[in-house]
Amino acid sequence: MTGGVAVLGLGNVLMEDDALGPHVIQVLQGAFTFPDDVAVQDLGTPGLDLAPYLMGQRAAIFVDTVHAQAPPGTVRLYRRDEILKVPPQPRVSPHDPALKETLLTLEFSGHAPGDVLLVGVVAASTESRVGLTPAVRAAIPAAVGEVLRELERLGAAATPRATPETVTPWWEAPAV
Repeated sequence: MTGGVAVLGLGNVLMEDDALGPHVIQVLQGAFTFPDDVAVQDLGTPGLDLAPYLMGQRAAIFVDTVHAQAPPGTVRLYRRDEILKVPPQPRVSPHDPALKETLLTLEFSGHAPGDVLLVGVVAASTESRVGLTPAVRAAIPAAVGEVLRELERLGAAATPRATPETVTPWWEAPAV
């Protein structure tokens, strides 16, 4: 999808609040429809495999948990320059999606998106457990709202579904 907008949820659904990105993508896909040039996807923790999802896109919106000096559940917005302000560090955690490395690689090759926004939510815990903490779960509507505002700013507004679909994510479904 060249020249479109990529809305990408990042995070490991088996690491508590790190599952925020996939949760937000589930809400977006269930409650809205998107223009043909907007791809809304849960990528998990893609590492350097993130590049193909961004190559040639005009814009990218990421949703992920972040570490910041703020209470858990606080929504923070980061543009490309803020994301790249600190050089990439060694990847030592399953939480790290290699966002900085991917953006730098794509910029070097001339295929980076022109607009980049990270909708970050401060995590309370990224322990090996399934399920969001209450503070991060409560931030989902605000994170969804930020994605929708950015899509509108980019001229690719989402349309609410007449009847939103409520889907239980596979990682929270009862075992059968």
